[in-house]
Amino acid sequence: MEFPINMRLSNSITPLVEKRGTAYDLLMRMIDSELTSPHHGGDVSAAQARFGAPAEGWIDLSTGINPNPYPDTTTSQAVMANLPTSAVLSDLLRAAHTNYGLAERAPLCAAPGTQAILQILPEIISVEGPVAVLSPTYSEHAHLWRHAGHRVMEIDELTQIGDAKVVVVVNPNNPDGRCFDIAGLDAVRSNLADAQGLLIVDEAFADVTPGISMASLAGQEGLIILRSFGKFFGLAGIRLGFAAGPTMLIDQLVKRLGPWAVSGPAIEIGTRALSDQAWIEKTRRSLIAARQCLDDVLISSGLEIIGGTDLFRLTQVEDANTRYEQLGQAGILVRRFEEQPGWLRFGLPGDAVAFERLSEALAS
Repeated sequence: MEFPINMRLSNSITPLVEKRGTAYDLLMRMIDSELTSPHHGGDVSAAQARFGAPAEGWIDLSTGINPNPYPDTTTSQAVMANLPTSAVLSDLLRAAHTNYGLAERAPLCAAPGTQAILQILPEIISVEGPVAVLSPTYSEHAHLWRHAGHRVMEIDELTQIGDAKVVVVVNPNNPDGRCFDIAGLDAVRSNLADAQGLLIVDEAFADVTPGISMASLAGQEGLIILRSFGKFFGLAGIRLGFAAGPTMLIDQLVKRLGPWAVSGPAIEIGTRALSDQAWIEKTRRSLIAARQCLDDVLISSGLEIIGGTDLFRLTQVEDANTRYEQLGQAGILVRRFEEQPGWLRFGLPGDAVAFERLSEALAS
């Protein structure tokens, strides 16, 4: 059976580099996987090995994860002891479908984090032509497509798509918070669908700005939407994410993920949190307030804010490396970027004490 946009989906475990059969693909796959694996925030243990253990404990601002997570994470003994049923998984998918405002009957699947979906997509999609990744962005996108043997173009603007058959856009973007309007993205999707291509929109941070989501177009040809649970709800350790897209592609993802891909506790907590609209609306307001406080601290410390969302702020700093070291010595971990040595990204401090420590560390 043909995939709706006529892309061949492979169930084979034969490496894609063998199917593509070019020396370029093999070389880029080796270089990218062996030498340039992406670096991520959140590794407090590595920071402690470098800076030592701070007396007051670590404040991890190196991710865009809500520091004040959804509070009700209780689970029953039965959920812990038994395999999750199809019924409870269906409950989770319904809650996600409603919360994200997906188009009626749009196919949806759940995964142990959107990272798991990112790992699979380049292996089941084979297209003639390059993959365009709007950059700079979450580095796993280009890395994983290249690692799977695809030719990757990292572009600055959507006008540079050229002959790409797969286009990846993070909206809002990480790390600069750049946003793209629905109409513009839908035009890209339509053109790609006509050319038997695919637009992948990673909406990992769209919970704070739901108005930019393409959820209402989910299920249309040429579009797959990714949603992350852990960032907005502050429960990254649960490992839960979703993909919405054409039926055949979602079916392929489900098959590759296998049975019981999402744990029982993740299903129970995820269903509860996604259904709690009062908490969701309250949290959106509180994140705005916390972001405004963070802006005040950063600006008063001489840092230039050049982008971000209500979950993180990106700054331009002349002495970024010195600032990074200074903060690390104070027990505050932020995100730096080797490819952009003048950038530092700050997640939200979780409380007044954390804000005060950050302010003092930046001023010292």
